[in-house]
Amino acid sequence: MSLLDSWTQGDHRASGVRHPTYRKGSGPGVIVIHEIPGLTPSVIGFGEELVEAGYTVVMPHLFGEPERPMGARSVASTLRQVCVNREFTKIATRQTSPVANWLRSLARELHAELGGPGVGALGMCFTGGFALAMMVDDAVAAPVLAQPSTPFVVSPSRARDLNLSDSDLAKVKERAAAGCEVLGLRYLKDPAVGKRFERLTEEIGEKFIKVELPGKGHSTVTEQRSQVAVDRVLEFFEEKLRA
Repeated sequence: MSLLDSWTQGDHRASGVRHPTYRKGSGPGVIVIHEIPGLTPSVIGFGEELVEAGYTVVMPHLFGEPERPMGARSVASTLRQVCVNREFTKIATRQTSPVANWLRSLARELHAELGGPGVGALGMCFTGGFALAMMVDDAVAAPVLAQPSTPFVVSPSRARDLNLSDSDLAKVKERAAAGCEVLGLRYLKDPAVGKRFERLTEEIGEKFIKVELPGKGHSTVTEQRSQVAVDRVLEFFEEKLRA
């Protein structure tokens, strides 16, 4: 039996862009954006935990092969796919990845259907910063950044870059000042995150809530899953989405 057999497959279209989606559950909406190499068994398992906690979970399929496990080959093949895809900003600084517009549209649609204060959005690793970009839209009430790693850390400036345009960063700061908090998760010795947590603290201060785990792990809620991180995500969604 496929891990996704119990999920409803659909798609979402916005501005001429289409991506498949998988949906399951009931309750407030949460969008889970998978890491490289894609919708791995660990990502799907995390989605199932959110469903069991009482959320309507939507998982977009942006790249990779659904259900293919994490591994050197799957990561390498997906990186080749991602590196030629113009929807994703990999190296450039002070730019928002174009796929953020599609994700914001998905969030608006889900919020319009389910109501409530807004929806949650969790990005991880390569897509970690996408949840921050989605916060530009008022439909997103609970953005979570799990080990945000884009643009790739190949220089000091990129290590601090938030994968946001100047105008989007200004909107993020405006929403934070109005009370919208951002949750960040990382392992303290994970080099892929660079200095982004420090930068976010500089930009939005106490509205950036950090969960910093000891050690050299990377994937906080999937491959190197931390129960501390998962519990804090569940608490955050409970606080923000069930008001």
